[in-house]
Amino acid sequence: MLTHMFGLMLQPRKQWELIGSLPENKLRRQIPYVVILALFPAVAWYFGTTQVGWSIGTGNPVKITGQSALELVAVFYFTMVLAVVSIGYFIHWMARTYGAETHPMKGIVVAGFTATPIFLAGIAGIYPVLWLDILLATVAVAYAVYLLYLGIPIVMGVSEERGFLFASAIITVSLVIAVMIMVGTVLFWSYVSAPVFH
Repeated sequence: MLTHMFGLMLQPRKQWELIGSLPENKLRRQIPYVVILALFPAVAWYFGTTQVGWSIGTGNPVKITGQSALELVAVFYFTMVLAVVSIGYFIHWMARTYGAETHPMKGIVVAGFTATPIFLAGIAGIYPVLWLDILLATVAVAYAVYLLYLGIPIVMGVSEERGFLFASAIITVSLVIAVMIMVGTVLFWSYVSAPVFH
């Protein structure tokens, strides 16, 4: 797991080539990568929101109760994993349109590895500072988009031109899923479990 994580951050082309050469049975073994990596931001944000807190202006730090944070972080974790699986399914579903040979696990693995910088940037939640978290999230999303455009042609075995169109379609799907998550968050906070501050 660490090899893939550091490889994608430091030598992404070489790492994608390695991932693309894995047979289906070995690709299936990569699924825990997403399950484990998604724990990093979840645990970091739990600690950050309950122990450190955040300040607006010069006021005292605002914190969330442990029980409330646990509920929110559990939903946050499952939402991250579900988003990756959903995007992975769409990668598999669209593959034939672009002339790629694939199977469902390949799409999920590509989506999971592409999300690596986003999961790593989530660790910043251990010390919630709004401007820093927004900056890191922006850089992480930009790098994830770069990884997707670089990885799709290599792993899915399509030309650069088809890979560009394929990756652009995946970006569109990802944006729709992101909007659905934002709407779901508002509804969840309004009707199910709003944060409890202390």
